[in-house]
Amino acid sequence: MEGMPEFGYSEQLYNPASDVRGSLREVDVSPKEARELAAYIKGMNVDRARDVLNEVIEMKRAIPFKRYRHGIAHHRVEGFYAGRYPVKAAKLFLRLLDNLEASALYKGFDVSRLVLVHIAAYPGRKLERFQPRAFGRSSPRNKVLVHVEAVARVI
Repeated sequence: MEGMPEFGYSEQLYNPASDVRGSLREVDVSPKEARELAAYIKGMNVDRARDVLNEVIEMKRAIPFKRYRHGIAHHRVEGFYAGRYPVKAAKLFLRLLDNLEASALYKGFDVSRLVLVHIAAYPGRKLERFQPRAFGRSSPRNKVLVHVEAVARVI
């Protein structure tokens, strides 16, 4: 299709014989929350990551915000002092895990042995909008869309 962007993956060591990969492109979620959530669940088993994301949605588990922590409340977080409950990002990450599991089933892999070896969230396209102000002026109000990609390996 002409005009559609081509998306690649940042993971360079992808092995089609033992790995599955999935992505969410240009989703409307906070890039900071998506980055912190991706860093938190990287290295987990897919079933464990699903449990963690469900706990975040139920607001039972706070995600530590290690890079973007200024002005963040002190929630009960394991080993760190600043955290939040990124519910919207967690719902989107559950969709990504569903995608990975469907790919694994299609390839004939054992879904219970999948481990997230790569997960990344980075800014995508910026939508430029304007906020009307007094006296005929306006201020920029930009929205950044996010790309999320993950690779799971059978271990």
